[in-house]
Amino acid sequence: MDGLLHDIKQCTICKSHLPLGPRPVVTAHPDARIVIIGQAPGTKVHKTGIPWDDPSGRQLRKWLGVTDEQFYDETKIALIPMGFCYPGKGKTGDLPPRPECAPQWHELLLKALPNIELTVLIGMYSQKYYLKKGAKKTLTETVANYAEYSSQKYLPLPHPSPRNRFWLTKNSWFDTDVLPVLRERVKALI
Repeated sequence: MDGLLHDIKQCTICKSHLPLGPRPVVTAHPDARIVIIGQAPGTKVHKTGIPWDDPSGRQLRKWLGVTDEQFYDETKIALIPMGFCYPGKGKTGDLPPRPECAPQWHELLLKALPNIELTVLIGMYSQKYYLKKGAKKTLTETVANYAEYSSQKYLPLPHPSPRNRFWLTKNSWFDTDVLPVLRERVKALI
């Protein structure tokens, strides 16, 4: 695992597309039982090199019901984005994760994580990549049908960004139906 993580952190496969240059952000350990597959680091995470070190990360830890110490214990939780580096700014937020990362590195990482019992898929990019034809037409439908994916050990979530407050307000079932299941599954594996 150490060699693989070293190789990832040296990756420059999409360097010419990255406005702030490459700085792959990922944590993993063979003992981890949970993997969180997010989108891509934002500017704050790019600066610190610490995954989910921003308001979205604070919200995600609340959703999971874990402390900072538990969240950042790589022997418990692996943090793997779809795109390992900050992709740049778009019209309404950050650009999508670079498409080179997941095909280049995810299979290798997941093979090195033999104990994973829960894969949390955050946002539509990871859901479409991993659920393939099983993903619904919209993120809302995919998250609402979360129970369909439990046999595959997947749990789809929206992005915990503060920008998603409207989505969370509009979909109150997420708090009452999905979050208790998420917390129960995480608690059992931590």
